[in-house]
Amino acid sequence: QVQLEESGGGLVQAGGSLRLSCAASGSIGSISAMGWYRQAPGKQRDLVATITGLSTNVADSVKGRFAISRDNAKNTVYLQMGSLKPEDTAVYYCNIVVLRGGLPRVYWGQGTQVTVSS
Repeated sequence: QVQLEESGGGLVQAGGSLRLSCAASGSIGSISAMGWYRQAPGKQRDLVATITGLSTNVADSVKGRFAISRDNAKNTVYLQMGSLKPEDTAVYYCNIVVLRGGLPRVYWGQGTQVTVSS
């Protein structure tokens, strides 16, 4: 089994910063990709950023404000969030894709709340 432990969420004022962390443990094997998604109340879960190797993909809504990185030695992915806006308020979910027998398996964290006050 694979476990994802997220941390770093909380309440912050608009314009502030937060750093989310997600550490993977268990029978991880080979991690293909890691990423962050978010879901605001009443809305669908949307991609925030993903990282595959050294390649990153960041949603237009957060481009220039958020940055994703990973520490392969620690099986950890980070999301540095800056210039936060009230519309960034959501539950943020960590996601990893693990290759097993050549097939991708997707795992999700439990989510961490980020609230940005105006």
